[in-house]
Amino acid sequence: MLQVERLDSRYGRIPALSSVSLDVGDGELVALVGANGAGKSTLLRAISGVQPVTAGAIRFDGQDLAPMHARKRVQLGIVQVPEGRQVFGPLSVEDNLKLGAFARGARDGLAKIFSLFPALADKRCELAGNLSGGQQQMLAMGRALMAEPRLLLLDEPSMGLAPKLVAEIFACISALKKLGTTILLVDQNARAALGIADRGYVMETGRVVLAGSANQLLHDPQVQRAYLGG
Repeated sequence: MLQVERLDSRYGRIPALSSVSLDVGDGELVALVGANGAGKSTLLRAISGVQPVTAGAIRFDGQDLAPMHARKRVQLGIVQVPEGRQVFGPLSVEDNLKLGAFARGARDGLAKIFSLFPALADKRCELAGNLSGGQQQMLAMGRALMAEPRLLLLDEPSMGLAPKLVAEIFACISALKKLGTTILLVDQNARAALGIADRGYVMETGRVVLAGSANQLLHDPQVQRAYLGG
């Protein structure tokens, strides 16, 4: 479904991505792990169309995304849940969710979201800014799902959450995979991310340095030393 080929990107004169290549197949959950500053979020932003690229190609179902604005990529089905959640605090939970459906003109899917995230159903009229961190992460994911994504880009969904909430969020991600959602997951919690993924890539300083099945990476000595405390 997604092909990234030898992608380069910069922040001014500072290289952020260098010859990055990866792919995500239809129905796969692919984890992208690495230390803070490795380029993981930059890559997701480039796929979404909000980070300029200087070389390489991104293809979605064989289509070159280079000439496409971010809005057009959403309409194709590429939807990102941003790092830090970025919910609209002054708006209600329900209004946040409805905004997610706007770009694609998606059907009303509130019932589906509330069945997946029951905690949101109980707070549908509350202001998003009053939710807990875990509830805001569920809201950000629900907002993205309202756009009926074909490819869901998840950027650090466990950031800043207590261990119990991290487990809940990853259980939700696993449930989405079982429903057939294709997911590219970025998270510094490498053990949790690889624990639910089919395959994974490891990034360091803007480059992909390792790739393989999730099980292979979990048992790779280099990954264990650097990211798993082994």
